[in-house]
Amino acid sequence: MPNRAPLATVHRPSVQMTAVSKQGRKHRPKPHRRRRRALELLASCADGCTEAILIAHGFTVEQMVELVRIGHATAQTERVIAGGRAIEIARIKITEAGRRALTGKPMQ
Repeated sequence: MPNRAPLATVHRPSVQMTAVSKQGRKHRPKPHRRRRRALELLASCADGCTEAILIAHGFTVEQMVELVRIGHATAQTERVIAGGRAIEIARIKITEAGRRALTGKPMQ
């Protein structure tokens, strides 16, 4: 039986944001800083952001899942027409808990 290529391949670029410390070593931003950056981006978009936009800003799917899991964001799928074809996209929106996390205000 010949080897067959998969029917569909999804390519998700792996973009990692790095910063340079005072000693000149590269390191990744701390998780809470990445989370805050993601929440700030989501808060600036009235309709939320698509998964593609967040990936373009350097966030991973795992980071998006974490925001949803801890209740700081919601994710919904939408069907859109692009190039005459219907495709599904994921839209991520900030929640009130996410807005409170940005402002540092406790729940009432």
